[in-house]
Amino acid sequence: MRRALSLQTRLLWAASFALAAFLGVTGYALEKAFTQSALQATRERLRSYVLSYIAGSDITVRGALILPEVPPDPNFERPQSGLYAAVTGPDFEWRSQSALGRQIPFDLSLEPSRTQFDGPLPTNVGGVYRYAEGVAWELGNGKEVKMTFYVAEHESSLKRQINIFRRTLFLHLGGAAGVLLLVQLLMLRWSLRPLRQVANDLARVERGERNELPDRYPRELSPLTSSINDVIANEREQRTRYRNTLGDLAHSLKTPLAVIRGQIDHVAADDDTRKTIAEQVQRMDDLVAYQLARAAASGHATFSAPIEIEKHAEAIVTGLEKVYAARGVLCEFEIDPQARFYGETGDLLELLGNLIENAFKWAKGRVVLQVVRLNPPGTRRPGLDICVDDDGPGIPEDKRDLLLQRGVRGDERVQGHGIGLSIVQDIVKSYRGTLAVEHSPELGGARFHVRFEATR
Repeated sequence: MRRALSLQTRLLWAASFALAAFLGVTGYALEKAFTQSALQATRERLRSYVLSYIAGSDITVRGALILPEVPPDPNFERPQSGLYAAVTGPDFEWRSQSALGRQIPFDLSLEPSRTQFDGPLPTNVGGVYRYAEGVAWELGNGKEVKMTFYVAEHESSLKRQINIFRRTLFLHLGGAAGVLLLVQLLMLRWSLRPLRQVANDLARVERGERNELPDRYPRELSPLTSSINDVIANEREQRTRYRNTLGDLAHSLKTPLAVIRGQIDHVAADDDTRKTIAEQVQRMDDLVAYQLARAAASGHATFSAPIEIEKHAEAIVTGLEKVYAARGVLCEFEIDPQARFYGETGDLLELLGNLIENAFKWAKGRVVLQVVRLNPPGTRRPGLDICVDDDGPGIPEDKRDLLLQRGVRGDERVQGHGIGLSIVQDIVKSYRGTLAVEHSPELGGARFHVRFEATR
């Protein structure tokens, strides 16, 4: 399954999208505003050129137009300058030297005092912006001459200004975005630091390095950490109370059974009756011991101290090697020094004791105990991989599943394969692990494989 995104990643992505949208809208608005401003500035500049031509021009009595000797800008006399001027009337047309050979649309006929600004208009040299204004000159005979003054500029000038502004805008907005993202990341890390600290402290509690969460978090997290500490304390109290109750129950049941067993010989009955009673009492005693052993398995606990495995395994094997000394069975260890069991010591002893004893029972002379620490990246608490191999006859494949079936009564066990396997199965399941019976590739006998996955 795909892992969910962390809170920091979610907040960073959300803030980044919001920042990108804000800066994008801001950049678009600023660019549009600058374009309108630059276009208005172009209009005013062209208008000033027109007014300069009008102010410097005159007309003769016969209606001949006299233009200023010096144009408002030298570019009007320079070919390919991108700045063009023209004057049109009823019977004449004048163009600046820069407009010669250019198909500029100087084709309007405006009434006096009327103006028009448009563009970009298509020409043979590219788009141009055009400003035109209508003028009327009065002659001495009372007549007037209507003319239209034009100034046009190539669009490259306006585009150059917009491109320069756009690059500058993107550069500054990009720099601002980078700085804001960095500041935002630092703020998120600082704001979410208490949550990371809670997770780290909780992982230390699960590993048994602390007994509870410390009281050093912001007030918003204090109710959460206090509730977690209450859960930890309640879980430990319940386990202790449960074990004590089971101990009391075992003592209460075993004492009457011992009394009955001791009084059998004094019962006035024949030998068969006494034998039957003795067998049933022994059966009850075995059932009580078996069921209490199964129930005493504490099972998975979220907050458990780590238990070193090697020293407990040595104590178990030392005793078994003495019991099976006549057969010369020896046990070899391949135990990771860093391997730890997170649970109750009694569960570990029950688990290892039953598996190793079963291997000793059927081994010809050699038993191997392998323990590997499972600690993949991103886990809070390591797992365990335990294998017990023997060089005995092994277990047929068709009987392996039957061997591990969980009995519902104390006497439902598979003949010849150890009476504690159902207890082992219960312990493994209670710790959310797996137990498998396999073929030992090294010794040729049976392999009992227990695996507890790491906690993420």
